[in-house]
Amino acid sequence: MATRTRRSQRRTEALSRERIVEAAVELLDATGEGGLTFRALTERLATGPGAIYWHVENKDELLGAATETVVAAALAVEPTGAPDSPAGAPDSPRDEIRAVALGLFEAIDEHPWLATQLATHLSRSPWGSVAPRIFESLGRRVRALGVPEGSWFVVTSALMHYILGAAGQNAANARAGGGGLDRDEFLDATAAAWEELDPDDYVFTRAVAYQMRGHDDREQFLAGIDLVLTGIAATHPPDA
Repeated sequence: MATRTRRSQRRTEALSRERIVEAAVELLDATGEGGLTFRALTERLATGPGAIYWHVENKDELLGAATETVVAAALAVEPTGAPDSPAGAPDSPRDEIRAVALGLFEAIDEHPWLATQLATHLSRSPWGSVAPRIFESLGRRVRALGVPEGSWFVVTSALMHYILGAAGQNAANARAGGGGLDRDEFLDATAAAWEELDPDDYVFTRAVAYQMRGHDDREQFLAGIDLVLTGIAATHPPDA
């Protein structure tokens, strides 16, 4: 009896919470939220459900832990510096905000389930661990920009909503592709449809339709970040 207990303890220790969450992320990436079941998880980890329940109470807790793990890794991305910055120059708060934004953008693009989970966390449990982690990461940089304290919440919220909204929409577009089209075919078909719109009602949309073809989503996203940051600098100058 004592021997079986020691073996059970060793298995539990070997199957850490971190390994369970890692396997959950792998399952989510491969099969989506619907494919994340404790049965599938036990098969992937070659263990029994009891060993998993020892660390994780239910699927909601597992989804939350997976989301937090991916977000933490995204926020840990190091800035690369602005293209025109001299070599060896320290990263500015603006560079750091771009790095945080891009880290989240790429995480949402890489993990198809993440955008939905982030939206769920923001709407249902903004007091949980995920939303405050993102808000804190952005807010510290907003403060370092010299934004007056009275504008910290508004500015950081605007940044956060742009980043998560634009990144989530980009990920959705990348996977929509209707009719089995790949991205370039989808963009070309959309641009062609825009070009056929009524020339009196859609003067602007027809004029820019060609720019949709072959555009770089990452560059477009970062251009949006730069617009937001430029607007912050113009409308919320640092305190004297």
